Amino acid sequence: MAICKVFYNHCIQNNISLKAENFTLSYDTNIPRQAGLSGSSAIVCAALSCLLDSYDVRHLIKVEMRPNLILNAKKEVGIVAGLQDRVAQVYGGLVYMDFSQEHMDKLGHGIYMPLDVNLLPSLYLIYAENPSDSGKVRLMCLPEHMHGMAREMFGDGVLGSVNIKMVEAASKFTGSGGAVVALCPDGDSQVELLRKACQEAGFVVQQVKVAPSVLTDAELSSLLAS
Repeated sequence: MAICKVFYNHCIQNNISLKAENFTLSYDTNIPRQAGLSGSSAIVCAALSCLLDSYDVRHLIKVEMRPNLILNAKKEVGIVAGLQDRVAQVYGGLVYMDFSQEHMDKLGHGIYMPLDVNLLPSLYLIYAENPSDSGKVRLMCLPEHMHGMAREMFGDGVLGSVNIKMVEAASKFTGSGGAVVALCPDGDSQVELLRKACQEAGFVVQQVKVAPSVLTDAELSSLLAS
């Protein structure tokens, strides 16, 4: 309901005509809950895509502005968030993001550039099956500094023993809680050690598979032209 409201208001404010038709929306998701993986935003992003296509206005709402709409929908229901996850979901694949204040003030959005997913090394997602509330903490820091800063600023009680144990067992704390991403530069032997450590600690580990950009050819062409 929040994204429907935000979508409607955006169209009204920008003189985008909407056809008078009713619709129904339903959803299902396989994203682990409360693992800091932006599961709620993924649902909102998918709903926005449905609205864009159903009302045939995809070409009238800039790709760069769509993360803002999703963020506004989350704010509508009182969920704390930033733009980074929303950009990744709108664009898909691997995206360079520049959120400098100059761009945000001038354009109303950051500078986002799709990159070749083949540039990424092998990454592994580790998460707890019974995580803490990912909404407790929201930080934008380099992964190698994240865990120490989070413990210093918020304390172990906020982060939760599960998050702390997971980081110490396998990787660096990233996101807002409930999951970490591990890099295994030494190959299969290191991956096996990681899987064994996670299994013993009671965590789920899965290799990250990054799909190509979800943008249409027309949207990609528009971005390249700008």
